[in-house]
Amino acid sequence: MEAVERFLKENGITEVESTLPDMTGNARGKFYPTKKFLAEKGGKIPETLLVQTVTGEWANNHYDIVDPADRDMVLVPDSNSLRLVPWADEPTAQVINDCYTNDGELHPLASRSVLRRVLKLYEDEGLRPVIAPEVEFYLIQKNVDPDYELKPATGRSGRRETARQSYGIDAVNEFTPVIDTLYSYCETLGLDVDTLIHESGAAQMEINFLHGDALDLADQVFVFKRTLRETALKHDMYATFMAKPMQHEPGSSMHIHQSLIDVKTGKNIFAGTKEKKFSDKFYNYLGGLQKYTHHAISFYAPNVNSYRRFAPDIAAPVNFKWGIDNRTTGLRAPEAPLAATRIENRFPGADCNPYLAIAASLACGYLGLKHSLQPDKPVSELAADEGDTVEVARSLEEGLRLLEDCPELREIMGSAFVDAYIGVKRAEFETFHEVISSWEREYLLLNV
Repeated sequence: MEAVERFLKENGITEVESTLPDMTGNARGKFYPTKKFLAEKGGKIPETLLVQTVTGEWANNHYDIVDPADRDMVLVPDSNSLRLVPWADEPTAQVINDCYTNDGELHPLASRSVLRRVLKLYEDEGLRPVIAPEVEFYLIQKNVDPDYELKPATGRSGRRETARQSYGIDAVNEFTPVIDTLYSYCETLGLDVDTLIHESGAAQMEINFLHGDALDLADQVFVFKRTLRETALKHDMYATFMAKPMQHEPGSSMHIHQSLIDVKTGKNIFAGTKEKKFSDKFYNYLGGLQKYTHHAISFYAPNVNSYRRFAPDIAAPVNFKWGIDNRTTGLRAPEAPLAATRIENRFPGADCNPYLAIAASLACGYLGLKHSLQPDKPVSELAADEGDTVEVARSLEEGLRLLEDCPELREIMGSAFVDAYIGVKRAEFETFHEVISSWEREYLLLNV
């Protein structure tokens, strides 16, 4: 709290956003006057916030996973997450909290706690994961009526994109005012954003983060999503991280580059030699990703919309193949200097909770290391030819069944958390399943 108090006073902060990520990865918390925040030294908040569905409802097993008395948990601000809020009207800071039980233990249902739990396993092995996320998103026209389909935002020219504009410089320049504001906000927030490119969708962009500590990068993605939404609103449009927001446009992903550093030597344990490109540990970790990703898919595709992205074409992975510099595979080893040897997990969608997606990916790799697993041979051609079987789950409900059937991931991520996650996400699926779509009315109403 000393570091927190010093930051607030040095920056003349009058208001504090005390936040925590919920199950969906969205910010929950309280607004405090600075004096009140410092007096409370973190404060408390109901633990039920951790297990609320995206619709604001509760899982059927709600009172099996939280105390029926609706108890509070203790919030402990992480001074490393302190940032200014550049869009606020008065000097405001935001901080991300760790959630603790009244017994002083990390709350098992908190997203940050789950990632910390997985990172502790690596710490015990003398290893430090290095992460670099790539986050895709769409800029879209404001949509105040959900019955209407989404449309790409209009740029400076006043025209919407129609052709594919992958890596298009002028296509990005269409949104220069938005991008300038975004980079200004990111600089104030201290976000380690690297390059920004135009993706293949209409008004679809991707921003890359510099590699670094896993928890810090999860925090940065968490903050970035809020930042981008605020930026878009400032320019009278929306930004969305939906995995598949528009029928005829590609989906949006959050690829996770990952490697492991030996704490004692400071060396990347995935790096091989000039004669042998990859180390044995690289193959073990990759083998874990290949074996357990289908069980972990609900962490990478956590919403009912997420599975629309998994279609049999080259835009998104539909099987568990891997390749060297092959973007048609779900698991890719980019061409890189030995010290930068890494694996890119291309399964997560942009709609994932960054804490849980990173934790799940590291958990799969950890199981590969512990069990000395081996991957299949790499593929150099198109990973999913027309007619190939789609191996990945095609619905959230199927993904949850696969998670339910994996005791190894349950043990690593915490049994109580897995029960809570399945309960929350299954409740979301059932709510969605009640809705009758326009497709059903169009093709089934008078034809069946």
